[in-house]
Amino acid sequence: MKTNRNWKLPKPEETEDGYNWKPVVRVGRTIPFGYKQSEDDKDLLIPIVEELELFEKAKKFIKQYSYREVAAWLSTQSERYISHVGLYKRVKIEQQRKNEASTQRYLAKRYKEALQKAEKLETQRLGYRERVSSSPTEA
Repeated sequence: MKTNRNWKLPKPEETEDGYNWKPVVRVGRTIPFGYKQSEDDKDLLIPIVEELELFEKAKKFIKQYSYREVAAWLSTQSERYISHVGLYKRVKIEQQRKNEASTQRYLAKRYKEALQKAEKLETQRLGYRERVSSSPTEA
């Protein structure tokens, strides 16, 4: 498949919904795209709002374009380099974390329902007894 090398991705539109980005703890050697190291604390990463909003826009472009094209576009728009492999890893990690969180929420809901059913069955079963009084002569 031949691609037109002169074609460029469109400039991102201004996001109206906006995001509330929060600092994160540094866990690896490299600083991820969209963050910078804090001057006060070396283990804290401060968000760069413009880069993170461009990254969110780039994730939408991945559905139509290759990782190389999107990474090149993101690098030119943000003036900070990100490789296509780095972009791929970042997107896949976010998808894995989102899927894991969704699975955990689903399992928590199912366990809660199962617990409610078990408690209901225990109270309605035949032969169920409950101690009414606790006098010393009954023991």
